[in-house]
Amino acid sequence: MRRSWRTEWPSLGLLAAMIVLSALAWPAAPDRIAVHWGPSGEPDRFGGRLEGLATVPAAAVALYVLMTVVPRFDPLRQNYARFEGAYAGLRALVIAFLAALHAIVVAGALGRRVPVSVAVPLVCAGLFAAIGGLLDRLQPTWFVGIRTPWTLSSEASWVKTHRLGRRLFMAMGGATGLLAVMRVPWVYGAVLGMLLGVSALLIVYSYVAWKHDPHRTRPGIPP
Repeated sequence: MRRSWRTEWPSLGLLAAMIVLSALAWPAAPDRIAVHWGPSGEPDRFGGRLEGLATVPAAAVALYVLMTVVPRFDPLRQNYARFEGAYAGLRALVIAFLAALHAIVVAGALGRRVPVSVAVPLVCAGLFAAIGGLLDRLQPTWFVGIRTPWTLSSEASWVKTHRLGRRLFMAMGGATGLLAVMRVPWVYGAVLGMLLGVSALLIVYSYVAWKHDPHRTRPGIPP
């Protein structure tokens, strides 16, 4: 799978921005920084300066490296070349999600009043919608996409499940954004419920699509 500056600059730029932001905020940041908030948006756990300013950037770097090297260990690694642009977009999307969360943490550390109970669900809404936009461009792999025994043993199941997943994730993004703007206090419970419901539906649907594919194979058994 080829990589170039053209495909990697969004992810690398976001990583660099997170590190620079932490470095600039370090001198003015207090010794105790809010690192977790309850459903009401009030902080319920604090950490030191290192935890508050370095944890999320470090996690972002680790995830970027992991997503960069994991195709080498995928038995279906030849398929990554078929959705190289979408996979680069997925990497950038994950980093952008973490960068948004990091910006919320840093803003709070510097004394900015951030409506966390609205901002975090809105970030999640954007993540869900953007993932939906990429889903039907993914090709069968062992590490990326909606991977069930049935999508991995039926091309028709893979395609149909990811098309449904696109619609469901975009709808979930819209619903999450609406709940966030309405300041619904149970937004996090609703998001968890939607995630579980969508996941269950996609698993069942992947089996049904596999069952109706005349070219299917038994999961784990080559044709």
